Amino acid sequence: MTRYGGIWMCIYDEIKSKEHEEYLRKAKREKFIVVFSRIAILFAFLILWEVSARFGFINHFISSSPSRIFKTIVELISTDSLYNHLFVTTFETMTGFILGTVLGTLIAMLLWWSERFAKIMDPYLVVLNALPKVALGPVIIVWAGAGMGSILIMTLAISIIATIIGVYSGFMQIPEEKIVLLKTFNATKMQIFTKAVFPSSIKNIINALKINVGLSWVGVIMGEFLVSKEGLGYLIVYGSQVFNLDLVMAGVVILSVVAGFMYFLVSYLEKKVIKYD
Repeated sequence: MTRYGGIWMCIYDEIKSKEHEEYLRKAKREKFIVVFSRIAILFAFLILWEVSARFGFINHFISSSPSRIFKTIVELISTDSLYNHLFVTTFETMTGFILGTVLGTLIAMLLWWSERFAKIMDPYLVVLNALPKVALGPVIIVWAGAGMGSILIMTLAISIIATIIGVYSGFMQIPEEKIVLLKTFNATKMQIFTKAVFPSSIKNIINALKINVGLSWVGVIMGEFLVSKEGLGYLIVYGSQVFNLDLVMAGVVILSVVAGFMYFLVSYLEKKVIKYD
C-alpha cells in the first residue's frame, strides 16, 4: 500500500509540475502579447501622425509631427536648456509629492484617531475636493509671491485632499472584528493603529501614492503656467506664446516620459511591498 501510495504521489507531483509549467508558459505569453500590443499601438500612432503631417492630411504647423518634435528635443539638449527646465520641474514635483503624501497621511491619521474631528472636517474636505484649484491661483500668487513657493502651494492644494481622502478611506476599511479583538486584549489606540490599521492599509497608501504622482505633476505644471520663468510648464507656455507648436509638443512629450517614469517607480515600490507583505 505504501509503495502504491508513493507511486501515485510521484504521478501527482509530475502532473502538478506540468500544469505549473503550462501556467507559467501561458502567463509569459500573455505578458508578451500585452507588451507587444502596447508598443505596436504606440508605433502605429507615431507612424500615422508622421505620414499625415508629411502628406498634408493634417496641418503640421498646428499639430507638429514626431520628426519635428524629435528635432526640437535634440536642439534643446544641445543648448543645455532642457536640463535646467527638467531639473526645476522634477524638483518641484518631487517636493510637492513628498509633502502632499506625508501631510495627507498625517491628517488622515488624525481623522482616524478622532471620530469627532473626522465629523467636523468631513464637509470641508468635500468642498475643498470639489473646488477648482485653478481659482485659487491668483490668491496663492498674492500670498506666496511669484516663485517656487506658489507652485508648491498649488501642488499641495491639488494633491493633499485626494491623499487625505484615499488614505483615510483605507484606514476605515479595516474589519471591525480585528479592532474588537485587540480591544479585548486591552490594546491601546496606538497599538491598534500600529499593529492592525496601518499595516493593513499599506496597499491603500500605495494606491494614494500612485494617484498623488499624477496630481503632483498637474499642480506643478499649473503653477508653472501661472508664475514660473523656468521648467517644463514654462517651456510649454513660452512655445504657445511664440506659436512654436514644435516646442509645445516637445515639452508635452518630455513631461509624459518623466511623469510615466515616476509612476513606474511607485508601481515598482508597490510590487516590492506586496511581495514582502
